[in-house]
Amino acid sequence: MEDVRLAASFFEDVQRLKKAIASRVVGQEKTIDLLLNALFSGGHCLLVGVPGLAKTRLVQTLAALVDLEYKRIQFTPDLMPSDVIGTELLDQDRNFKFSRGPIFANLILADEINRTPPKTQSALLEAMQEETVSVAGISYELPKPFFVLATQNPIEQEGTYPLPEAQLDRFLFMIQLDYPSFAEEVQLVRMTEKTALLETQQAILHANVLMNYQELVKRVPVSDLVVETAVRWVQQTRVGHENTSAIAKEFITWGAGPRASQNLILSAKCHALMHGRYSPNVEDVREVAVPVLQHRIIPNYKADSQGLSAADLIRQLVQD
Repeated sequence: MEDVRLAASFFEDVQRLKKAIASRVVGQEKTIDLLLNALFSGGHCLLVGVPGLAKTRLVQTLAALVDLEYKRIQFTPDLMPSDVIGTELLDQDRNFKFSRGPIFANLILADEINRTPPKTQSALLEAMQEETVSVAGISYELPKPFFVLATQNPIEQEGTYPLPEAQLDRFLFMIQLDYPSFAEEVQLVRMTEKTALLETQQAILHANVLMNYQELVKRVPVSDLVVETAVRWVQQTRVGHENTSAIAKEFITWGAGPRASQNLILSAKCHALMHGRYSPNVEDVREVAVPVLQHRIIPNYKADSQGLSAADLIRQLVQD
């Protein structure tokens, strides 16, 4: 009964968060849903979109509404790992003291993450997986909850570095942001005329409540059918596997790993709760399949020549 009451409170708070975010961000309903899903699932997000689509505004709004400590890291080619995680400094007594970097916050905006070399990108690997940072043989715990939202510009290629596969796999979702519709862009222009847009948002959730909701999501029951469907879809992306699909054989070079199956179920649980249901079904898994899988598979040259993206291939696979 306690979980039922908590689930009802969770659903109400999600609606309040959506309404509050919508007062500051025009459109992007799907993106907002996925960001909230990742937040309550305890995962990280990679946002891919051109400048001006409110990526920074969205994360700032989310941080304020959930009363989280927010830090922004601008990734550049000369950024060093110590600029992210911190470094040891010699104090006045000639003792080394660890000075914490911006990674020590609840909500991190890793802006234009693909502009920094792999050496600096790797500084996030331990933080995103274990929620710790190791310096000079000492492990430091990051504050909880911990959430990384990284952005990437899909247009500019000069001076950028592809994210390593190991780091891509750390992200629960990759979210592709689209341009606003005509009506949404008109509304956006009108909103910039209002000073109310600059008003400070009041927090709706506190960190301890958020962590209670994250634990609730983990406890959501899932049927064998749903789990088996998620695992089968992931295995169908793997070339040379006993469950390889015809789509993978023709268009995929490399498929998704076991973490994809885990993330499909976790995010499907949260998707069900966000829509007022106490257990996910196959449709919940299908709804989150593209953002969970599209950065975990590598299409081959044949897919590229036919203009098929990873998202296109996943949609075909989960509809079969």
